[in-house]
Amino acid sequence: MSKIKLSLLRGVCQMPAYVACEKGFMKDDGLEAEIEIAATAWLVPQKLTSGDCQFAVMPWTRVAATEIEGLPLVLLAGSGFEEAAIVLRNGVAPSEVKKVSVPLRGGIKDLTAMGLIKSLGWEKAEQIRQPSGDGAIIALFGQGADAASMVEPYATMMEELGVGKVIRRTGDLWKGAPGCSLATTKPLTQKEPQMVEGVVRAFARGVKFVKQNPDESAEIASYYIGINSRFIRAALKNNQPNLDAIRNQKPMDDILALMQQLGYIKTIPTHYRDLSFLDKVSAMK
Repeated sequence: MSKIKLSLLRGVCQMPAYVACEKGFMKDDGLEAEIEIAATAWLVPQKLTSGDCQFAVMPWTRVAATEIEGLPLVLLAGSGFEEAAIVLRNGVAPSEVKKVSVPLRGGIKDLTAMGLIKSLGWEKAEQIRQPSGDGAIIALFGQGADAASMVEPYATMMEELGVGKVIRRTGDLWKGAPGCSLATTKPLTQKEPQMVEGVVRAFARGVKFVKQNPDESAEIASYYIGINSRFIRAALKNNQPNLDAIRNQKPMDDILALMQQLGYIKTIPTHYRDLSFLDKVSAMK
């Protein structure tokens, strides 16, 4: 058994990895996988490059941006799909929004908010920056913001609890856009290609299992996400993992263009994906 560590976050986009470990899909490929839940996505690139973990499910935009910084990260497979949502607090009309809570720059939650603010007529609204997605959710729940950008299952949870209502999703702006995706380092793809292929294969089985067994998958995910499985199960009706999301070039190009426009990146990265492992796994189906 080869020992690996996965750095994961909390969300529907992470469910294939939770399932792949809990259902023994990783072990089937000779991998002894340990899951570590990171406090926030911006910590993950350093964990990968330092060798603290070998794989991660993280915002694809952060992987792409690291190419400009000279970090050797690469995307392997999609998971999150049109994953961010703008939630409006109940009792507030869209025209009354004065404060919008968003996480740190560079993730799909931030970029979805930046891309939709104009269409929502919120150009003059104050942007309340939080150190994490959790912070943005708490700002909305605590009535410190009129609207917030978040991923599933939290957007659905806000609706189910009567706190807010989803008024826009990433797909309303960039149809087919990926969100958090499976990533590793380029040196590892060259040094341990069989290991990488095994992880992608197990992850693909995780995606399939989530789609075919939503109730059991929601129960597994509730342990990692920390909320009731009923919210997760409901969220899957709106948002499911998509293995091929990182093949959707047009929305990815549009998002990178916005990142450059916002000054997040100086140039457009071009070598942030390695689809060869996904191609192999897909050919085996």
